[in-house]
This record gives sequence, structure tokens and C-alpha cells, in this order.
Amino acid sequence: MIKFFLMVNKQGQTRLSRYYEHVDIHKRTMLEAEVIKNCLSRSKDQCSFIEYKDFKLVYRQYAALFVVVGINETENEMAVYELIHNFVEVLDKYFSRVIMFNLDRVHIILDEMVLNGCIVETNRNRILAPLFVLDKVAES
Repeated sequence: MIKFFLMVNKQGQTRLSRYYEHVDIHKRTMLEAEVIKNCLSRSKDQCSFIEYKDFKLVYRQYAALFVVVGINETENEMAVYELIHNFVEVLDKYFSRVIMFNLDRVHIILDEMVLNGCIVETNRNRILAPLFVLDKVAES
């Protein structure tokens, strides 16, 4: 099961966070700081899977952006690694410009892909269908 999903820039600033288990705000801040520090300090030659406390971190770097996913020990690391790549490809397909101004759309995309910490959809067309409907409604 997925515990959390983070998008972080190279400066260590969280750009998006979604938690699938309750974690109070103070603990989230500390958790994110430690997770970000662990991922940013690793070289490109090191593995993208990290054992961390009672769960695992799976991350990928895309230019100046890191996508980090915390998972429990039963989740398949490679499946989550591919989920991250699929998520970034969906973002790339939908957005033609900077995504940080459209965080509501990024949340919709993530919600279409992951529900209650479980991967529910990976088909790009099905993930983007609700957004295209919203775009048509907004145009009219």
C-alpha cells in the first residue's frame, strides 16, 4: 500500500503531497524533511529504493523535480517505480507548460491513478478523460 506521494524540487521544497494514512501536520513536516534529505543526498548511480524506518521510499528524478513515494513492505517497488514514470508521462501529455500553476489538475490526475493508497488506474486515456470533460465544461 502507498503511504504518501510527494513531488519535491531540487531545493527541497515540497510542491505536492498526498497522504493515504493519517499523519498529523507536525509529523508530516518532519517526515518530509527527512525523506527529502535522504533522496536529494543520493547520487544518480545509487538505487532508487531506500529502506526508511518502517517503510520503503521509491523515488525518481525528472530534471529539477523528484517524485517520492512511501510504501509499506508488501508493495512491489518496481510497480511503484513504473507508477511514478506513468504519472509523469500523464502530466507531460496533459500539460504543455508549467504544472505548478495547475495543482488542482495534478491532484485530479493523482486521484485518478491512486485511491486510498492502492493503484487503481494506469491507462493514460482513462486517467485524462475526466480532465478533458472539465476542460470542455470550462470552455463553454
